[in-house]
Amino acid sequence: MSNQGEYPQDDRAGHGEQHDLSLTRRDLIKVSAATAATAAIYPHSSALAARENATTPAPEMMPLTLKVNGESRQLEVDTRTTLLDALRENLHLTGTKKGCDHGQCGACTVLVDGRRLNACLTLAVMHQDAEITTVEGLGSPENLHPMQAAFIKHDGFQCGYCTSGQICSSVAVLQEIKDGIPSHVTLDLVSSPEMNADEIRERMSGNICRCGAYANILAAIEDVAEDVKS
Repeated sequence: MSNQGEYPQDDRAGHGEQHDLSLTRRDLIKVSAATAATAAIYPHSSALAARENATTPAPEMMPLTLKVNGESRQLEVDTRTTLLDALRENLHLTGTKKGCDHGQCGACTVLVDGRRLNACLTLAVMHQDAEITTVEGLGSPENLHPMQAAFIKHDGFQCGYCTSGQICSSVAVLQEIKDGIPSHVTLDLVSSPEMNADEIRERMSGNICRCGAYANILAAIEDVAEDVKS
């Protein structure tokens, strides 16, 4: 009978033969150092072998028709191309800016079928036959859109990098309020939202100005809003 508290001998392997599995601290350090050295010399060897055998598939191209700033444009784009890259790289409309490329700054805001959209977050092929308006399509130096003129009047920009997205978003914001679309600060969801500073600030919160020209931007939008209300 085995002593209480002790594990019985396992005779299945080695026919009861005892193995010395003790390891000194010095031996453990040696084994660890050797393992680390091997990993440093041959890092991820199996992963490297797998990558060497892998091949990148060819891009899948697709014909695309967009009506950009009133003009029909035919493109052949990689299905992975964002609307932002299609506008900038394929159509060379560089007024739309690539800021964060993660939909967090609003510099790439354009109007798609009349509604504002972050062009970096949507694929171009998702907008077959859509009407796209960029800052170039709102107005020109010779014939400014009222919002563009208001931004100049109220000094609504400093470095100007975010300005095209700010202007496109501002135009859409006033149309949203006019159409009665509520925001998070709209208290009465039955009545139309008011054209006031709180509504404008909330709706423009997705457009970041790193220069901090927010007060001037608000003044420019309010200036145009007065004309919209009258």
